[in-house]
Amino acid sequence: MNIETRVAPPFRMEEWLAAAAGARQIDLSHPMQKGMPIHPAHPPFHITLNNRHGDVLRCCGHSSSNELMVTSTHSSTHIDALCHVSEHGALYGKHIAAEEQQGTGLFKVHGAETIGPIFRRAVLLDVAKTLGVEALEPAYEVSVADLEAAEKASGTQLRPGDIALVRTGWARFWADSPRYLGLDSAGAPGPGVAAGHWLAERRPFSVGSDTSAFEVMNHHDITLEVHMILIARNGIHIIENLDLEELSGAAAGAFAFVALPVRISGATGSPIRPIALV
Repeated sequence: MNIETRVAPPFRMEEWLAAAAGARQIDLSHPMQKGMPIHPAHPPFHITLNNRHGDVLRCCGHSSSNELMVTSTHSSTHIDALCHVSEHGALYGKHIAAEEQQGTGLFKVHGAETIGPIFRRAVLLDVAKTLGVEALEPAYEVSVADLEAAEKASGTQLRPGDIALVRTGWARFWADSPRYLGLDSAGAPGPGVAAGHWLAERRPFSVGSDTSAFEVMNHHDITLEVHMILIARNGIHIIENLDLEELSGAAAGAFAFVALPVRISGATGSPIRPIALV
């Protein structure tokens, strides 16, 4: 019996570098800085100079400075690990959360160190642009119809393993923490439960948005059920606090998405600096 052996084509480094260099590179992250918006569920961010130039001056003239940073793994632009959310006490794959978080080593399964380097096809679902607004209203629930219209407007379709990015327009409020977090209004926009199921059915590797919680945050009814649908039930990562404004004016169809999560063992998330190549 003949068995066909398929050999992967050799990696052509120079061609890959040339293609990357010829693409427009768009940074999709926000800076980590004092005063940036932090979702109320997460610890605050703090950074300060620990050593200053001149504290120690060596005979050759050398002096150095460094800082101390205290942060959640869910500060600024970040990706949720699969141990971040449980449903009725169970993580994705039916692991019992109470057992997996015992001890001092954080989580034994689904930690941030298990998220590999991300080099994937991505699609921008620009809901704000499709609806003809600069930014969605506070607590606006993105519907299935909104996502379908945005997908059609993108000129392509989501495929299994893709990155699906939902633009609400709220990145423009990043410098105004109360407004960005929806603390001075009814809440922040994002997909509702039906839209969460729609996304999960398309089996993306990850979804992301330009808000602090991805899903709709209506202060009158906060359930975070979309997180359970995506992470706990389907093993789909969520990326939050993206800056999608420049991408909104540049993306046409699918594009390349590159990001490197930090390998923090047992952590529930990781800061990332994602780049779109268009």
